[in-house]
Amino acid sequence: MNTKFSFRLIATDGAARRGEVTMPRGTVRTPAFMPVGTGGTVKALYMDQVRNAGADIILGNTYHLMLRPGAERVARLGGLHELARWPWPILTDSGGFQVMSLSKLRKLNENGVTFRSHIDGAAYEMTPERSIEIQGLLDSDIQMQLDECTALPAKYSEIERAMELSLRWALRCKAAFGDQPGKAMFGIVQGGDDAKLRVRSAQALKEMDLKGYAIGGLAVGEPQAMMLEMLEVTCPELPVEKPRYLMGVGTPDDILKSVARGVDMFDCVMPTRAGRHGLAYTRRGKVNLRNARHAEDHRPLDEESDCPAARDYSRAYLHHLVRSQEALGAMLLSWNNVAYYQHLMQDIRDSIEAGQFNERAALISEGWAQGDILPL
Repeated sequence: MNTKFSFRLIATDGAARRGEVTMPRGTVRTPAFMPVGTGGTVKALYMDQVRNAGADIILGNTYHLMLRPGAERVARLGGLHELARWPWPILTDSGGFQVMSLSKLRKLNENGVTFRSHIDGAAYEMTPERSIEIQGLLDSDIQMQLDECTALPAKYSEIERAMELSLRWALRCKAAFGDQPGKAMFGIVQGGDDAKLRVRSAQALKEMDLKGYAIGGLAVGEPQAMMLEMLEVTCPELPVEKPRYLMGVGTPDDILKSVARGVDMFDCVMPTRAGRHGLAYTRRGKVNLRNARHAEDHRPLDEESDCPAARDYSRAYLHHLVRSQEALGAMLLSWNNVAYYQHLMQDIRDSIEAGQFNERAALISEGWAQGDILPL
């Protein structure tokens, strides 16, 4: 069994990269999409469905798990892998984004952030050291530094202050994480929508010689063009031999365009959230099962898919489940969406290895626009 954390670049096609992140608990094929298991569950799915759909890694959320059931309790129960019955790699985020976005009463200073739980109002303190401690109790394989994610738009002075604070916190997280050969701590590039701040952040993190690097503070409502511009200035500053993770992204189109700029890893709640609201992702594009035109449609979502949710159930039945608010509707559509995203990532990986990524990306986008059925 491999006992170290490593990244291997297998092929490139322009800036697009095909690689593998290897850890003791398994290998993550990149580009990779990580289904989000916020509270130790990918919503509406069994873990074997997530795995069989093609996922190599899932994401857990430090903020939610520290509140319920509690990091110390998870540790007593054998860690998140044992508790959730997912023996493969898990990435945990630091909790910083949720602290900033969900906690109305919070105070931030150099040491960390104090906040009140959105569940019961209980007071907590999150420091860089405590974030790493919690992630260690969860026993995740990739742990994220605590950072301050600034909402956009914001003043330059505020973005710069948050970026510099995040760099100081990264150093503290690195010290708290220490030497764990089979695991990794990733730093997070901040800098809002300012290219020079992004470059400064990336260069400073690179000097810390971390095992991987994330790009944060995007996919928070800014136009896609701005996100892509920040990727174009940031990715070239990051080490070629280390994995790159774009946090919270996103749509299939976002993923295709971000891969083209050198990103290796993604996560987003979109597949399961959309499924719970009656929206399916397919090779033909998005299908809103709430629409009455599906009420007597015998066709499945995708007769060529190897996912039973996409192949074996009629749109008429899915429409009925969604309109009746039956739990099975959310389960089937979430299953379909997670499988679609994993098929998309395999398609991307194959096309990079074949040196045909740009052509394949164009065909996928054209299929979404025109409703064509494209071979996976």
